[in-house]
Amino acid sequence: MAPAALTLNPWRPSAESAAPAEAIDGLGTDVPATIEWAVRVGRDAPLPGSGRTVRLWELLANAARCDVAAARILEPHLDALAILDQAGGDGVDVAGALDDVGADHAASWGVFAAEGPGARLEASSHGSDGWRLDGTKPWCSLAGSLSHALVTAWVSPDARRLFAVPLGADGVTARSGPWFSRGLRQVVSAPVDFDAVRVVPIGEPGWYLSRPGFAWGGIGVAAAWWGGALPLQDSLGAAAARQGADQIAALSAGSADAVLWAARAVLAEAADAVDTGLGDEDAGTLAARARAVVADAVERVLTLADHALGPGPLTSDEDHARRVADLRIYVRQHHGERDLARLGRRVLP
Repeated sequence: MAPAALTLNPWRPSAESAAPAEAIDGLGTDVPATIEWAVRVGRDAPLPGSGRTVRLWELLANAARCDVAAARILEPHLDALAILDQAGGDGVDVAGALDDVGADHAASWGVFAAEGPGARLEASSHGSDGWRLDGTKPWCSLAGSLSHALVTAWVSPDARRLFAVPLGADGVTARSGPWFSRGLRQVVSAPVDFDAVRVVPIGEPGWYLSRPGFAWGGIGVAAAWWGGALPLQDSLGAAAARQGADQIAALSAGSADAVLWAARAVLAEAADAVDTGLGDEDAGTLAARARAVVADAVERVLTLADHALGPGPLTSDEDHARRVADLRIYVRQHHGERDLARLGRRVLP
């Protein structure tokens, strides 16, 4: 069966879910309003692996097409909902866990799973008193604005486990920086300190990283990168269509079209593969390939836009300048040559 097409049709969510992204005043710049929008979107968003993965990734791409920061806020919330759904499918009492951390349909979620030098978060069991978190977690986006998060913490020297955390609980301190980024400036990603914070485990040790859904979520991020580059392609096309435009302008527009078309085809095929079903190892390889292709395409379009359009829009067009800055930071979730080296090790005979 042929893969579903990634069509990027205008997104029209149901009336009870959310207004289209374009209708949200301050989308991407007003953080509370954007989080509220993301929560509404999450109530009806498709789940990965449900047969509608392509629609989920179209949703993320369309959000990024409207505003990159909005997609950066939406994506982890949707990822958290997918993780909780997958945990329920693997026998976790998700309803009970959510009740224990005070999360209802209005909860806003982050996913904090990064590690970094000089920061370590550890979880310890206290018998009938449950689990506690102590330490510091780096790269916690919008921890001071969200209500809840799924957080990985070390439970032994070589094993991590996922926990649901109420971010407003006593003992949680979300730092305001350092965050000097010019891109995604409002999506502050800074450390969070935990001091004997009561949390609830989601899945067994190692479950979060070993499930196929970990790879699926990584491709969803790539779909957002791709959508974020589409307005730059539009700008290149408009420049090439101007009277007096030279062949370089046409070349730039054609190059952007080709690489983004190829990335779209990869995303569509990946969505079909996710819905068909893949083992853990195959899912990881699929994600590594898809993210590499999309990241290369997006970085190529960013460079084409810089070269073909010159400094004008970067210095005098607020929307363009912010999109470029936001997208450059967002796509750095792909670790470039290091991720390609990991892919190479995966596919070695």
